[in-house]
Amino acid sequence: MSDTKVAVVGGGPAGLSAALFTQKNGLDTVLFDTDKTWMHKAHLFNYLGVGSVDGTAFIETARRQVDSFGVDRRQGIKVAGVSETDGGFSIDTDDGELTATYVILATGAKRDLAEGLGCAFADDLVDVGVTMETSVENAYATGAMVRKEEWQAVIAAGDGAAAGLNILSKEKGERYHDFDVPADADAVFGQMAADE
Repeated sequence: MSDTKVAVVGGGPAGLSAALFTQKNGLDTVLFDTDKTWMHKAHLFNYLGVGSVDGTAFIETARRQVDSFGVDRRQGIKVAGVSETDGGFSIDTDDGELTATYVILATGAKRDLAEGLGCAFADDLVDVGVTMETSVENAYATGAMVRKEEWQAVIAAGDGAAAGLNILSKEKGERYHDFDVPADADAVFGQMAADE
């Protein structure tokens, strides 16, 4: 059994966005990605800041980005179940068990993990507020599982970011804002170049 602060289940825009925010800001994050994202069937013309990109190419770029911040991305590892423990959650995978303080479910329209965890539903959707937190404390749900046919990559990425920021706010004890300035980018990319 291993431990992490944040476990993210799902490697589409919501999961990758959530993992980016939490890991980038100092919370050890494990992301489970079975590569079943709908993005492989998409082409993006409607994602702000992206003129035109194939969905698979978009996901590959997003994966490289989260990898560059040190997310423990476990490609091809399937999560069979998530359950509450005294201090958080137990994530049962086909590669063993992991414990986490927080869990973010980003499995598209697939809601079985949320149901198994005991999350409240409304109109066949996982019931969340604007922070993306479910009725189970410290468990978050994002993207298509919480929205009735608002299945856009940009919306899912925003849901993931909202979940990540809410977790960071809980950890820091105050509203947390991940707002970078040009000097931050120079420092990050300078360090990445030095590491290569």
